[in-house]
Amino acid sequence: MPRESPYLQVVDSLRSRIEAGEWEVGDRLPSRARFAREYLVGQNVTQRAMEQLIIEGFLEGRAGSGTYVRTPRRRMRMLRTRRRVPGAGNAFRTEAAAHGIAASWDSRTVPRVPAPERIAARLAIAPGDPCVMTRYEFMADGSPAELSESWEPLAITSGTPVVLPEVGDLRGAGVVARMRSIGITVTSVVEVPRPSRANQDRANLLGVSLGALITEIERTYFDSEGRPVETADLVVPDSRYEIAYAFPVE
Repeated sequence: MPRESPYLQVVDSLRSRIEAGEWEVGDRLPSRARFAREYLVGQNVTQRAMEQLIIEGFLEGRAGSGTYVRTPRRRMRMLRTRRRVPGAGNAFRTEAAAHGIAASWDSRTVPRVPAPERIAARLAIAPGDPCVMTRYEFMADGSPAELSESWEPLAITSGTPVVLPEVGDLRGAGVVARMRSIGITVTSVVEVPRPSRANQDRANLLGVSLGALITEIERTYFDSEGRPVETADLVVPDSRYEIAYAFPVE
């Protein structure tokens, strides 16, 4: 396994120490110079580590005073289970409500985009076939929590009231409900999670630092005939989500 960069090692260590109660909420942390000596790194490394913990909500900086421990942001659980098809309603809104978190999102839909090869393969269509592509930025208590890029074959939804996912009576209802409204029954979903690190674009959108831990989830919905009807790439920061899978014992 590749070795983490020094600042990420400091982040992980300080986070663990905060969670273990070495410093209480409201306590002032030692200076970055002291941490630099303790971890045998430069002050720029400890400064970057503390900035990351500020982004994650563990610390807060007070001008002219120092850096203090704050109540961390609530971490949501993304529960995936065979008992309920994820997305039967708006999954993000449901998960946020369960944690007492205010959910909101912005979206931008492009109604006719040629399917790139990787998306065409997932949707079992030809490269270049037209799709409706929607990008989402989800917020939890006003802070970035999740990114999503969704693709639906235009051949399935063209001419229907749900051709644009965020327009009409079923806006925000989720793929399952929208497809049901046009006579398509979604019966299964396949998700492929992959751990990764945030590049600069994703770091900017998610409010995390470059290289922060994220999970990429490749998700595809299938109808009762095994036809893919939607595929999406979800990106969630580790600082905001834990992903849990629950399955019945047969």
